[in-house]
Amino acid sequence: MNPVTLLPFIVLIGAMFLMTRSAKKKQAAAAQMRNEMQPGTGVRTIGGMYATVKELHDDTVVLEVAPGVHAIYAKNSIGAVLDDAEYNRIVHGDGDDIDGAIVPDDASSLTEAAEADEDSSDDAKIDLGKKAEADDVEPKDAEADEKSKDKADGEADAK
Repeated sequence: MNPVTLLPFIVLIGAMFLMTRSAKKKQAAAAQMRNEMQPGTGVRTIGGMYATVKELHDDTVVLEVAPGVHAIYAKNSIGAVLDDAEYNRIVHGDGDDIDGAIVPDDASSLTEAAEADEDSSDDAKIDLGKKAEADDVEPKDAEADEKSKDKADGEADAK
C-alpha cells in the first residue's frame, strides 16, 4: 500500500490516542482530589450543592448540607474540593464587598431616589394611557371634516 493512503488512518489513531490520554489525566486528577478530602473540607457536588465533609468511607462520603443535616453521597459525585476562603465566600458571603458598595435589603430606597429625580425634572410627563375615542378628536381643518361627512363608509379619495 501507498504510505499516502495510510496517512489519514495514522492521523486518526494519533488523535484518538491523544484524546484518551487527556481524559485519563482528568480522571486521575479528579480521583486524587477526592482522595485528598478531609473532614471539615468544603466541597461542591456535581449537582452544584455546597456542603462540608463530615466523614469519609471507601466509596461514600457523609456531607453536612446544613447545620445538623447530613447526607450520604458517592465519592464520584464530588465535583470540586474548595479551599476554606473560597467556600466561605460562596456559602457564607464572606468578602463579597465590592468597592464598599452597599446594597439595600428592599427596593423602597431605590424608588424614593427615582421619585426625587422625577420631581426635579422639568420635562412633561408622558401619558401612556389609551387615546380618546375618535369622536372626541377634532379634525385639523373644517374642509376635511365636511368631506368625511359626505362620503359613505368604505369610500376613498381617488387621486
